[in-house]
Parts: sequence; C-alpha cells; structure tokens
Amino acid sequence: MSFPSEPDGDNFDFLFKIVVIGDCGVGKTCVVQRFKCGNYVERHGNTIGVDFSMKTLVIDGKKVKLQIWDTAGQERFRTITQSYYRSANGVVIVYDITKRSSFISINRWLDEVRKYTHTHVSIILIGNKCDLATLREVDMEEAERTFAEAEERGFGGVEGILEVSAKENTNVEEVFLHLATQLKNSHEASKELIRSDLLKLGKTETMNTHRCTCIK
Repeated sequence: MSFPSEPDGDNFDFLFKIVVIGDCGVGKTCVVQRFKCGNYVERHGNTIGVDFSMKTLVIDGKKVKLQIWDTAGQERFRTITQSYYRSANGVVIVYDITKRSSFISINRWLDEVRKYTHTHVSIILIGNKCDLATLREVDMEEAERTFAEAEERGFGGVEGILEVSAKENTNVEEVFLHLATQLKNSHEASKELIRSDLLKLGKTETMNTHRCTCIK
C-alpha cells in the first residue's frame, strides 16, 4: 500500500519531529530508508550518531512534513542521541522480532523517552523483520503485553504496536502515517481548545466590563 506524499519543500501545514530509536542492528535505517525512498538495502553500515531524513505526507488534505532522525543504537553514541529527544513530537522504538535482547531493551528505551522528552510525546513500538517468522524469538502476544504494561506505567502517549518488514515493505508506511495522523489530530485539537478558551475569556471580560458601574 502506498500513501500520498509530495516532494519536500517549504510548503506544509504541519511540521513534526520524529526520532527513531532502538538497539544496534534492529533495522532502524532500513525502515527509515524504505519509508523515505521506497528502497531496501540488504546490508547497511551502523549509523554514526544521527542521520536525518524528511518526507511530506498528505493527510485529510493537509501537508504534514516529518523530520525523521535515525539514531545510532550503540552505547557509545547514547549521549549524542539523547539530545535529539528533547524537541521530538513522536518516537518510534524499533526491536527485532528475531532477537529477544532487542525486545527486552524496550523498557530501557521507554525510560529514556520519559526522561528526555515532554509528557505528550507520541510513541509507537514496531517489531521489524516479520518476514523472518521462522526465526521469531518474540511473539505478538508478548509484545502486546509490553504495550499494555507501558500504558500502566504512565506512558499514555504509546499509540500502539505493529510488526513490520523493511525488506518486504510490510506496514512501514502505515507506521509513519498512523503517527503523523495522531500528531496532526492532536495538534488541531489543542489549537481548537486554545481558541475555545480564548473565546470564553473574551466573553467573560466583556460581561465584566458591562457590569461595571462608575460612581462619581
């Protein structure tokens, strides 16, 4: 499935920063490149620090530009990548369904997100390499339990969990479309709430002005 996208430029209605995190070797760069360019490269070198990509989606007639920051998973780059969390609107946490250790690391990545991002950041968990089902070490039921536990721990921004395959282009675009749609809807709802509060405030001030009586 392919979703509407447009060449990146200065013309957009929404701009959101997405940070992609996860252990080294889970396929973060493959996922980002598949989404960005539609290409898959079998062997990528490890990301050094942070790589940057942009893509614009059209959602409900609005142009939503995503700034995607693909971070290194190695421990030695951790202090560098942490600085990119701070202004993030959304976070994609990637694990490898064939590598249980990368799944166990999800809680550590969630703790980092909680520590370095604002409380309203949107989070989505994805299990990459679902094309390698015969090598699976993490089943979807267990992943869903982790998702539920994250909600119980106060991660209200966890939007969902999805298995993907960068190699076969399974659910990759759906991940970013879902996240972009959630961010757009949340942003529009916040603007509408602010507008409503301002209108109420304006009416209150008008009423208070009319009630004033000047005594000379």
